[in-house]
Parts: sequence; C-alpha cells; structure tokens
Amino acid sequence: MTTEALPSSRERLLEAAATLTYQEGVNIGVDALCKAAGVSKRSMYKLFESKDELLAASLLERASAYVTTLLPATDDDRSPRERILYVFEQAEALAAAPDFQGCRYLVVQIELKDPEHPASRVARRVKENLTAYFRNEAERGGASDPDLLARQLILVFDGASARAGIKADTQGGLVIPTVTALLDAANLR
Repeated sequence: MTTEALPSSRERLLEAAATLTYQEGVNIGVDALCKAAGVSKRSMYKLFESKDELLAASLLERASAYVTTLLPATDDDRSPRERILYVFEQAEALAAAPDFQGCRYLVVQIELKDPEHPASRVARRVKENLTAYFRNEAERGGASDPDLLARQLILVFDGASARAGIKADTQGGLVIPTVTALLDAANLR
C-alpha cells in the first residue's frame, strides 16, 4: 500500500492564493482563502505575516514554472530570433486556454496599483527578468538597439496578454507577425 503525502497547510494556502486571486482578483478575502485551503486563519497567520505576504509567496512559487513554460532551454541551439519567437508562440498557446485571464504577473500589478506591495515587487521582478531575456537575445542577435527592442517586445507581450485575458482579441495570428516586424526592423538574426 502506498501513501501519498498530503499537501501541507502552507502548500494548500499557496495553491488557494494562486487559484483564487487569478480567478477572483487580489481582493479575495482571507476567509475565502483559508476556506479553500482548509486552513484556519490562525494557521495562516502563523505561516504568513499577512495576506499580502501570502500573495507574494504564491506568485514567487509559480514564477519558475512560468518561466520554464515560456523560455526555451538555455542550451537550446535556436538563433536569438527563434528564441524570442518561441516565447511568443508559448504565450499564444497559454492564451488559448479557456480559463486564461492574462499574465498573472501583469494582472497583479494592474489590480494592486501599489508598486511597493510585496506581490507587486515579485511581479515586477518576473516582468523585468523577461525584459532582460529579450534584451539579451536582441543583443546576441545583433539588434540595432537591443534596449529599445526589448521594451517593444515586452509591450507586445503584455498588450497581447491583456487583450487575450479580457477576450477582446480572439483572432490568433496577430502577435507573431507583429513580433516578426519588430525583429525585422531591428535587423535581428
């Protein structure tokens, strides 16, 4: 007989925070989070200083998987151009899911409006790292202005994510041609 370890209270709270804040927004109450996790408020406050800290921890917990989904492996032999396009192909695939509501890191920043909120700081780091990835690939590919191209690419990434999240742009086939035009204009190889 095999017994699987049950998720800890901490793991259940992180999962509940990730799920409920993505579905309902960051203003979800502590009672709802604790109920979904099957954890008392007392236990939650023993594990996390505040709901804000719980939200930040849940975003941080998911960041690695998010990046792994979006980015090609570091030892992959694609050209910088192909590596950038890969990110947008992955983003389009994620956006096609029926429950997609936008990039969770962008959504949190928009909803919180406070750049110093612990969850906003985590989300900002994730987005800054993605921008740095674009910049690095742009530089490796010989872009005429890697900084500008990285900023343009993150703008397209966030804009496409937001539009898909609100179901305003369900017609595929717009993001890749837009990114390709930017890469061509920057002379990226």
